[in-house]
Amino acid sequence: MEEFKKELIVFIPSIEDGGVEKNLYLILNHLSLELKKIKLITFDDKEKKRFRSNIQLINPFLNFPFIKTRYPKYFFCLLSLLRIIIFNKNFTVLSFQANIFVIILSKIFNIKVLSRSNSSSVGWSKNFFKQLIFSYYFKRADEVIVNSFEFKKEMDKKYKINTKCILNPFNFDEIKKKSKKKTGRIFKKKSIKLISIGRLTDQKDFLTLLKAINILKKKNIELVIIGKGENRKQLEEYIQYNNLKNNVKILGYKKNPFPYIKQADIFVLTSKFEGSPNVLVEALFLKKHVISTDCPTGPKEILGDGKYGDLVKLEDYKSITEKILLYSKKKSKKNLQKSLNRYDHKKNCKEYSKLINKYL
Repeated sequence: MEEFKKELIVFIPSIEDGGVEKNLYLILNHLSLELKKIKLITFDDKEKKRFRSNIQLINPFLNFPFIKTRYPKYFFCLLSLLRIIIFNKNFTVLSFQANIFVIILSKIFNIKVLSRSNSSSVGWSKNFFKQLIFSYYFKRADEVIVNSFEFKKEMDKKYKINTKCILNPFNFDEIKKKSKKKTGRIFKKKSIKLISIGRLTDQKDFLTLLKAINILKKKNIELVIIGKGENRKQLEEYIQYNNLKNNVKILGYKKNPFPYIKQADIFVLTSKFEGSPNVLVEALFLKKHVISTDCPTGPKEILGDGKYGDLVKLEDYKSITEKILLYSKKKSKKNLQKSLNRYDHKKNCKEYSKLINKYL
């Protein structure tokens, strides 16, 4: 196999517990089979064991453990990138976060940069001047990578660029194996079992889901929410005020959510925006019925425009209620497996290898 001349530097200051990180592990570990020189700039090294040994983690020289929010992490990791640039310019950068800052820094020093955008621009700042900056600098990236064709269409039109769409990679064998791990029972035997997974933030809009459950609370219905975030207190107050304790549980973050998904009948996503939500693909693979908001971007594409699950309008808790009541375990999903094959990790990680190879 041909040896590449340049190093690859991957930039992701904040490694959290979401879908982006799942993609990161698969992509980098695949690339490390081909590339001898990979450096990962991150503030968080708690998941170091999940990377192959030839991936070198670089932490900022001022790594304060009390820093928890993204922007300070961005700042210190950008300093680390600058420090590397000063001594060596023979590399290409693949950024997962702080993309505009990385593009600016890379272009100042004439370094190739590939920028991976993870969620729809609908959720970005609406400030006119920031939008001008986004438009200007995205044009200067060597590649902008997106994770759904709907997202590509949105970005290409909005910023007048030609993005590269590579679908998120999934190791379905690993998901199947992890789903068989034993956990305690989280639902009653005789109920319609709902599950939802994500950060407890405004973006994920769990309040809309709770409003649907509030209408159905006298029915034999249970909801389990898996995730952590700043909105937990708000959600718990809603549960308490509306007497939903017998219907709703918030379990917090679970490193392996698949055994919990496996116990459910229905997976519900109520996000206001996404990129290409991993949890929908995972739920479909585990043969769960899916109800999702038709948010930009991803759900419509994953669900085959409603062929493989139900799509509802944003914040439309009444429609979610109706879809739950119409749920049938025998609902047919023809050609679902063929659709899921698009997300195979071997195929999509090879797409990353092919693209990155052009710039090394």
